[in-house]
Amino acid sequence: MRENIHPAYPTAKVHCACGATWETRSTHGDLHLDICSNCHPFFTGKQKLIDTQGRIDRFKKKYANAPAMPPRKKARKAEKPVKKAKKEAAKA
Repeated sequence: MRENIHPAYPTAKVHCACGATWETRSTHGDLHLDICSNCHPFFTGKQKLIDTQGRIDRFKKKYANAPAMPPRKKARKAEKPVKKAKKEAAKA
């Protein structure tokens, strides 16, 4: 391997909005996170930071007066000319 081509990889502190901190290594220095595994709803099983209340009601209210799609008409299936010719040939 070539010498002196890799970036510095010093110790960095990670700070989360929930107050959790830990040390890791990074080429970018200290990190500041909005959410981590200590406060994320997937890992904790609780919904703390994510508010989804009222989304379904807003969706229903938005599309309540939307016009309904008219039903599609079924296309008539026409016999293929090849089949007609075969039927006539079978009769003769």
